[in-house]
Amino acid sequence: MANPEQDIRLEQTQVVTEPVCISFMGPGVQPVLSTPSLILWLEMASRKAAAPLLQQDEETVGTAMDLKHLAPTPLGMRVTLKTRIVEVAGRRIRFRLEAFDEVEKIAEGWHERARVSVPRFASYLESKRLQKP
Repeated sequence: MANPEQDIRLEQTQVVTEPVCISFMGPGVQPVLSTPSLILWLEMASRKAAAPLLQQDEETVGTAMDLKHLAPTPLGMRVTLKTRIVEVAGRRIRFRLEAFDEVEKIAEGWHERARVSVPRFASYLESKRLQKP
């Protein structure tokens, strides 16, 4: 169910550097922020925003992402990432996402994360590793 009193928002800034760029259009077209890098930045911002909702032995994992990458952002430009919790339902936490470069809105969408017990998650991973043929 929605929790309007739980108005948790987070805003942070990243700079577009070579490791987060893609350059595939040939000479004369400068590198731009890649969509996978933008998704990672927004996912990590959402993870940080969810932290106040967690118990000591909990963490969140991404379960869904729906993002429209609206405009390119060149190397060297700053990007402002905005994430806001819009719903908490049991273990699920849903976020509204936006990103802006220094000129315009570059992305919008939503993201969902699930609260998990870290010890239980680690145990599950170990059991899965042991099942590997």
